[in-house]
Amino acid sequence: MTDALSPAVRHPPRYPSTLLDWARGFTLHILTGFLAVAVHYTLMGLLLRLGTSALFASGAGFLAGAVTRYLMSHYKVFAPTGSVQATIIKFVAALGAQMAANLALLELLMRLDVNVWISQVCATVVLTFINYLAYRLWVFK
Repeated sequence: MTDALSPAVRHPPRYPSTLLDWARGFTLHILTGFLAVAVHYTLMGLLLRLGTSALFASGAGFLAGAVTRYLMSHYKVFAPTGSVQATIIKFVAALGAQMAANLALLELLMRLDVNVWISQVCATVVLTFINYLAYRLWVFK
């Protein structure tokens, strides 16, 4: 008998074997991502109101959202075989690439005269799919 806190109940299968398993994992990734994005956008909005540059505000918000994302991904979405210490190194590496991509997309869209918030939402949507694959196949493998 398994209890409600056992890994088998708490986490999706480690290696999704069916499309339904992948869909379940991606759905959890999206749901926990809403929280990470809320943290990102809230901090970004506060910093913009304080007069900081859009890129600085987005970068700081991104980092705050990343901490939220890591904790939710490690404990709620994936079932990593490694410890927090082992997965955090990969997460930080992936995070660096994600942050660079986020800032590059944001700057590119703003140079094309797209509103800062529309630019940020576009960058977030694009990176959501890339992040899921990176997390599933490498970081939390």
